[in-house]
Amino acid sequence: MSTDESHPPRGRESGQAAVEAALTLPLVIFLVLGTLQLFMMLQGRIIAEYAAFQAVRAGSRNHGDCVPMVHAALAGLLPSVTPYLGGRGGGSAAEKLASAWADRIGSSPQNPDPKYVRGRGRDGKHDGPIFWLVRESPRASAVDNPEDRDFDLPQGDGSQAMRLEVRLVYWYRLRIPFADWVISRMLLAHLGLKNYNATNPLMPADAKAGWEQTSPRVANLDPLIRDELRSRVNSGQYVFPIQATYGMRMMTPARRVHFDQQNCASTPEGL
Repeated sequence: MSTDESHPPRGRESGQAAVEAALTLPLVIFLVLGTLQLFMMLQGRIIAEYAAFQAVRAGSRNHGDCVPMVHAALAGLLPSVTPYLGGRGGGSAAEKLASAWADRIGSSPQNPDPKYVRGRGRDGKHDGPIFWLVRESPRASAVDNPEDRDFDLPQGDGSQAMRLEVRLVYWYRLRIPFADWVISRMLLAHLGLKNYNATNPLMPADAKAGWEQTSPRVANLDPLIRDELRSRVNSGQYVFPIQATYGMRMMTPARRVHFDQQNCASTPEGL
């Protein structure tokens, strides 16, 4: 039997290998990039918890004032927001830190509202706030005017002294290309926010991904966070809402002037 009859043509083998590679390569790429992105999100979670602690500590020492709370939270989150100590540009580490801070803290020292300033969405606007800071306790209605001098005394019902409790919603920006887009679309479908029925990026042979929204899973997500997440992803801002909470006993009396609104910066009321 001739060699041509006993073995298939090499061209056919190479063509089959190319097809198999084309079908599996997107999945392999996503597994590698997705794993990296998940580890970075875990780091973001740890940093968010630290930032929540710093915000509470600053607020408890400053009568519940939002300004030092926002400053402290941004200082804790800044290393994960931008690699300001990288090799770009000149200047010392302190100068790079000051530049990164100035780019994001905002122009109003009395009402800081940190926003992402590098990397805009398709709508041409800034990526929005880096985080939301919710003061869960004390409530504005419970703070005496001008300040609560009995803040460190047990209440009449035997409860503990006044505590400052916050919830920080860190709009963590996904940084890994391709993985950011896939994870965002999968998250919207998982949380019941949007169907995704275009070509499956994990398997291009599937003309319809079939990532259907599952409404019952939305119950654990605040409507305001849900709407903000959907709005940002739809505009090309691939973010993931990481939530962290912390509470601490007030070290200074809460002042009514700092509680004209319950939440800090551009955080929506009602969270």
